[in-house]
Amino acid sequence: MNSIAPAPAELPAWLPKHAQLYLRHVEDGIPIRELARAEGCAASTILRRVRRIEARRDDPLVDEALERLGRAAGSGAANPSIAPGPTVLQKDTPMTAAFRPSETPANEEQLRRETRRILRRLSEPGALLIVGREMDKAVVLRGTVRTAVLERAVAQAFALKDWIEVAHEGRVTSYKITHAGRAALKRVLEEEAAARGETAASPFAAQHGEFAQETRADAHGQQRRVRANLAESPLAVLARRRDKQGRPFLSADLVAAGERLREDFELAQMGPRVGQNWERFLTGGGGRGQYRPELAMGGGSDTARERVALALRDLGPGLGDMALRCCCFLEGLETAEKRLGWSARSGKIVLRIALQRLKRHYDETYGGASPMIG
Repeated sequence: MNSIAPAPAELPAWLPKHAQLYLRHVEDGIPIRELARAEGCAASTILRRVRRIEARRDDPLVDEALERLGRAAGSGAANPSIAPGPTVLQKDTPMTAAFRPSETPANEEQLRRETRRILRRLSEPGALLIVGREMDKAVVLRGTVRTAVLERAVAQAFALKDWIEVAHEGRVTSYKITHAGRAALKRVLEEEAAARGETAASPFAAQHGEFAQETRADAHGQQRRVRANLAESPLAVLARRRDKQGRPFLSADLVAAGERLREDFELAQMGPRVGQNWERFLTGGGGRGQYRPELAMGGGSDTARERVALALRDLGPGLGDMALRCCCFLEGLETAEKRLGWSARSGKIVLRIALQRLKRHYDETYGGASPMIG
């Protein structure tokens, strides 16, 4: 069986896998090779995961969480007042021992309940989570205003799950929300929206979107508030807008023409190359030291590249620039207008004209039929 043995019952279900491996190795004493055999991977992989957690123990919340989880899973869990190790506590130990406000890690229900409330507060501009050694709770501050209070165990769980990171360390430590924390908040909001029947999208797909409430007109001209993804294609946004007669600003065939151009653009791999080009190093020795300009095109389909070039040539300057930016590079209308030096609110009219010309080009060149992919 290639899956790892179940973690100890004392460990909470929300604990990330690499943290479980770390505790099983450090607290339970299970060798790295044994964990690797149970996980079905190389021992070096398990070692990197363990070192990753060990390197994060400079974070006060992460260090506290691992210490308490280790005590909960070890023999000291039966009597939390006894610190791990052979040292026997004296009578004055409770007055001189390190500050420990709680020995109980956060549970799954508590974490689920606090995720939406706290991460929404941390997503506000300038918001920070503040913890101190003598504080039994953590607080969220926006400037000098306290916007939320949470249990220290919940803050420790957030740190272990990479939802918050240290922003400033001193007498008190401040934390800011991470990209992973914002993605987790989007998943929670999407799950709640799906439970209310507002959307059927996958929560993990929704974490890559930017959702907001917008007021739009329906098919009967009535204004209603809807939940929209602000990070989707500009064509999809314009396709939902309607004119004074209630007709869509972009018809379905115009949107299909724009998506067809973007499909050819992606097949041709004409976008900017963001990584190292290894093609010159993977060729034979004869041409390895020579410059080959055709490799700078990014590979992809030559036929698709010809279709894109032919379509943009037919559109000409202006129309071709707008179609390329909005359909292929997925730039918003305001961004495209600013980069092209055009006046505000002129881009959507030019884009509609460009899509009309693009549709006519496809109809005249291919007879209205989609060409074969590639």
